[in-house]
Amino acid sequence: MNKLIGAMMVVALSAAGSQVIAAGDAAAGKAKAATCSGCHGANGVSSNDLWPNLAGQKAGYLTKQIKAFRDGQRSDPMMSSMVKSLSDQDAENLGAYFSGL
Repeated sequence: MNKLIGAMMVVALSAAGSQVIAAGDAAAGKAKAATCSGCHGANGVSSNDLWPNLAGQKAGYLTKQIKAFRDGQRSDPMMSSMVKSLSDQDAENLGAYFSGL
Protein backbone atom coordinates (compact mmCIF):
# COMPACT_ATOMS: atom_id res chain seq x y z
CA MET A 1 0.00 0.00 0.00
CA ASN A 2 2.80 2.43 0.88
CA LYS A 3 4.50 1.74 -2.45
CA LEU A 4 1.26 2.53 -4.29
CA ILE A 5 0.81 5.82 -2.43
CA GLY A 6 4.46 6.72 -3.05
CA ALA A 7 4.12 5.95 -6.76
CA MET A 8 0.95 8.04 -6.99
CA MET A 9 2.71 10.98 -5.32
CA VAL A 10 5.64 10.77 -7.74
CA VAL A 11 3.26 10.78 -10.71
CA ALA A 12 1.27 13.70 -9.29
CA LEU A 13 4.38 15.76 -8.55
CA SER A 14 5.86 15.00 -11.96
CA ALA A 15 2.68 16.11 -13.70
CA ALA A 16 2.49 19.31 -11.65
CA GLY A 17 6.14 20.12 -12.35
CA SER A 18 5.74 19.71 -16.09
CA GLN A 19 2.96 22.25 -16.39
CA VAL A 20 4.04 25.75 -17.32
CA ILE A 21 1.64 28.46 -16.32
CA ALA A 22 2.20 31.76 -18.08
CA ALA A 23 1.26 34.54 -15.70
CA GLY A 24 1.73 37.33 -18.19
CA ASP A 25 0.32 38.25 -21.56
CA ALA A 26 3.18 38.86 -24.00
CA ALA A 27 1.00 40.86 -26.41
CA ALA A 28 -0.04 43.23 -23.62
CA GLY A 29 3.60 43.41 -22.51
CA LYS A 30 4.67 44.39 -26.01
CA ALA A 31 2.23 47.31 -25.92
CA LYS A 32 3.78 48.53 -22.63
CA ALA A 33 7.39 47.91 -23.75
CA ALA A 34 7.68 50.99 -25.97
CA THR A 35 8.91 53.01 -22.99
CA CYS A 36 11.55 50.38 -22.19
CA SER A 37 13.07 50.48 -25.67
CA GLY A 38 14.73 53.85 -25.08
CA CYS A 39 17.32 52.22 -22.84
CA HIS A 40 16.90 48.48 -23.34
CA GLY A 41 16.59 48.51 -27.14
CA ALA A 42 13.66 47.95 -29.48
CA ASN A 43 14.10 44.17 -29.25
CA GLY A 44 15.23 44.08 -25.63
CA VAL A 45 18.93 44.24 -26.54
CA SER A 46 20.64 47.33 -25.22
CA SER A 47 23.30 49.13 -27.22
CA ASN A 48 24.75 50.63 -24.03
CA ASP A 49 26.73 48.65 -21.46
CA LEU A 50 25.04 50.62 -18.67
CA TRP A 51 21.66 49.01 -19.33
CA PRO A 52 21.03 45.27 -19.35
CA ASN A 53 19.55 43.22 -22.16
CA LEU A 54 16.02 42.10 -21.32
CA ALA A 55 15.44 39.76 -24.26
CA GLY A 56 15.51 36.12 -23.28
CA GLN A 57 15.63 36.69 -19.51
CA LYS A 58 13.33 34.49 -17.46
CA ALA A 59 9.85 35.97 -17.07
CA GLY A 60 9.78 35.47 -13.30
CA TYR A 61 13.11 37.24 -12.88
CA LEU A 62 12.04 40.22 -14.98
CA THR A 63 8.72 40.48 -13.18
CA LYS A 64 10.42 40.34 -9.79
CA GLN A 65 12.93 43.05 -10.72
CA ILE A 66 10.26 45.39 -12.15
CA LYS A 67 8.25 45.04 -8.95
CA ALA A 68 11.37 45.55 -6.81
CA PHE A 69 12.15 48.85 -8.56
CA ARG A 70 8.51 49.92 -8.33
CA ASP A 71 8.22 49.04 -4.64
CA GLY A 72 11.56 50.58 -3.61
CA GLN A 73 13.32 47.29 -2.83
CA ARG A 74 15.81 48.17 -5.59
CA SER A 75 16.88 51.72 -6.17
CA ASP A 76 17.65 53.44 -9.44
CA PRO A 77 16.21 56.90 -10.09
CA MET A 78 15.46 56.23 -13.75
CA MET A 79 14.02 52.73 -13.37
CA SER A 80 12.00 53.61 -10.29
CA SER A 81 10.32 56.50 -12.08
CA MET A 82 9.68 54.42 -15.21
CA VAL A 83 7.90 51.60 -13.38
CA LYS A 84 6.16 53.48 -10.57
CA SER A 85 2.75 53.35 -12.26
CA LEU A 86 2.90 49.70 -13.37
CA SER A 87 0.51 47.19 -11.85
CA ASP A 88 1.51 43.65 -10.91
CA GLN A 89 -0.18 42.47 -14.11
CA ASP A 90 1.80 45.00 -16.17
CA ALA A 91 5.03 43.66 -14.65
CA GLU A 92 4.00 40.08 -15.47
CA ASN A 93 3.07 41.08 -19.02
CA LEU A 94 6.42 42.78 -19.57
CA GLY A 95 8.20 39.74 -18.16
CA ALA A 96 6.31 37.47 -20.54
CA TYR A 97 7.07 39.72 -23.51
CA PHE A 98 10.80 40.15 -22.97
CA SER A 99 11.36 36.51 -22.01
CA GLY A 100 9.90 35.50 -25.38
CA LEU A 101 12.34 37.60 -27.40
